[in-house]
Amino acid sequence: MDARKEGLPLETLFSDQYPQVRRWLAPFILACSLYFLLWIPVDQPSWVSALIKCQPILCLVMFLWAVAPGGSNTWLLQGALVCSAVGDACLIWPEAFIYGMAAFSVAHLFYLGAFGLTPLQPGLLLCTTLASLTYYSFLLLHLEQGMVLPVVAYGLILNSMLWRSLAWGGSASWGAVLFTVSDGVLAWDTFVYSLPFARLVTMSTYYAAQLLLTLSALRNPGLKTH
Repeated sequence: MDARKEGLPLETLFSDQYPQVRRWLAPFILACSLYFLLWIPVDQPSWVSALIKCQPILCLVMFLWAVAPGGSNTWLLQGALVCSAVGDACLIWPEAFIYGMAAFSVAHLFYLGAFGLTPLQPGLLLCTTLASLTYYSFLLLHLEQGMVLPVVAYGLILNSMLWRSLAWGGSASWGAVLFTVSDGVLAWDTFVYSLPFARLVTMSTYYAAQLLLTLSALRNPGLKTH
């Protein structure tokens, strides 16, 4: 059976029928609120700011442990979230940017494993690839020579994750689109020129993306009830 057909609508997940979903999402919402309320300046990197930035993602790891049905799909999503948290921490320090890209590349590979290759839908791959080529053809003009290969490699992995998430459908597809938007704004702001409210757009779409990708693990039957 196609796992996507077992997915529960978001309005059902947040209904009184599944109170554990709302209960275990509360820490994520609080952690996001703390990040935006404190809004630690990016020119003050520290382990405290790294922890505050990573907390929402680590809360999603706990959310999956508490609510999701388990199995390889859930474990792969948890792996993606853990790698994302590592990437978040690395990006606090500009000199660790390349390590952050590497961590997020591994995270996207975990997402690829979670969403699989069925159904293949090559038409979706063509669409995402054309969109990616358009964006990166402009971005690459502004990169230093040493960053071209890492950025191209990351872009290929991100595009593959977007393709498979769109093929999977449901909240995963919306999550992947938001993740791509977040990365696109971050890259443009970092390598081309500063965008107004870039950090706000990047982080709000990023946290929303990770939440939607996480919710793709919740399918019926199998939700934990504790």
